[in-house]
Parts: sequence; structure tokens; C-alpha cells
Amino acid sequence: MNTNSRLEQANDNAAAFWLAQARAHGWQFRVRPGLTAVRCARTPDDSQRFLVTRHYAEPGLVAKELAELLDEWETIRFTLEDPYGGLDLSRFGATRMPVMPVMAREPGPVEGVTAELPAASRARGGGSLTVDEALDGDSFAQVERTVVDGFPLPARQPWARGDALPEQLLRQPGCRGWIGRVDGAPAGACLTCDDGRATGVYWVAALPDQRGQGVARAVLQTALAHAHPDRPATLVATSLGEPLYRALGFTGLAATCWWTRTSAGG
Repeated sequence: MNTNSRLEQANDNAAAFWLAQARAHGWQFRVRPGLTAVRCARTPDDSQRFLVTRHYAEPGLVAKELAELLDEWETIRFTLEDPYGGLDLSRFGATRMPVMPVMAREPGPVEGVTAELPAASRARGGGSLTVDEALDGDSFAQVERTVVDGFPLPARQPWARGDALPEQLLRQPGCRGWIGRVDGAPAGACLTCDDGRATGVYWVAALPDQRGQGVARAVLQTALAHAHPDRPATLVATSLGEPLYRALGFTGLAATCWWTRTSAGG
């Protein structure tokens, strides 16, 4: 495995996923060499997103581009993902968050998953666990609500349909949603984004009362098995999710640094 190549694929996929969200929401965006920017605009002070996608020789040039965009977009809140760890955005009033691993899984079959959906089904405390692809607006709304409540996303609570993940996202090339249900009730979910080179995995979540029961594992296994298993899979892991991802064959590529600003400053 070429680590640098896989890291760039992971970066490009994350950018593609945010651009798909921008198109679904009708947000402005900019794609510059090595930097993708999305002007999230649910509310005037919504957190805008910036993703560094290529290694930079001069951190100051990246900071200059960022400063220009922050000024042009009258940015209050933002999050920037830097998988190369060389930026210092404290002068913009941003705080460095704990690093998280960017991970990849090489193409190949997923153990324990059948070829047909529902891919995961087993007795579970008197109930059954199934995983299906969300193919319509109602099932995708279940994915959205499970992510909002299970990840969780406090800024999107109480949940409002289409606020975080609008149905239009399903119509963006390569974007798919996956929903796990216990006795027919939503229990876990994730999204995948295939950009032709890699399949990115996003928003893997289980509802609080379903954690530790294998729901997230089943959802992720199904997504990996059915969303282009012939391509590498990429993701950014939280500390809680990393052990599961490693158990399913993901390995670390780099430690990405996220900078976040929650109020005007700099």
C-alpha cells in the first residue's frame, strides 16, 4: 500500500463528500489546489468547512488563502482539517482539537456479510438486527435522525428532517445511506461516498441504547460489502470508533489535526 497515495485518496474523498453536501444544500464552495472550502449556510453563524488535501511546503500560503476566504465569507465559525499537521491557526482565534487517525482499508471481501441485502440478520435479545440501504426519502430521513441523535450532533437537535442531511444528498453521485434496525426500529446508520477511486465512510453511529450490541459493526460491514468493495475504503476515526475500524481491517495513514473556531476572532 502506498501510504501517501491512500492519504491523498482519503483527502480527496472527504472533499468530494463535503462538495456533495454543498450541492445538496445549495451552499457556496471553492476548490483550490490543495484546499477545498465549503460555506455552510444553514444559519449565518454556521461553521464553515475547510479541508487541506495536499501536502504544502509553505504553511503561510495556506494560512493566507484561508484568511482571504474567512474575510470574503464573513466567517464566524469554522473547522479546518489538516492531515499534514503543519498549520498553526491560533492567530485566527482557532483551537487545535485532539488529533484523529485517517484510516484506509484495502479492497477485499468483508467476512460475515452475505451477497444480498439485508446483509446482517441475527437473533438479538429476542429481536432481530437487519441492515438495508436507504433508497428513498423516508428511509434516508431515518439515517439522518440516527446520525443526529446517535453521533450525536447537538447543534442539529432537536432533529428536523433535511436540516443536517437533506434527501437531495442521495441524488449526488456516489452518495449512499445505510440504516440498521432492531425489530424494525432504527438503531444505527452510516453514509458512504464513492468518488471513483475510493469509498469514504462517514457518520458511523448507533443510538445510545444500542451501543455495544454490534449495531455499528453490522452497519459498517454491510456498507463496506456493498459500496464498491473493489475500491479502498477511507475514514477519519474517533477514539471510540478506532478499535472497530481496526478490527475490520482499517490501518492508520496519518494523524489529522482539526482546528476549530466557535466565535469571531483573529
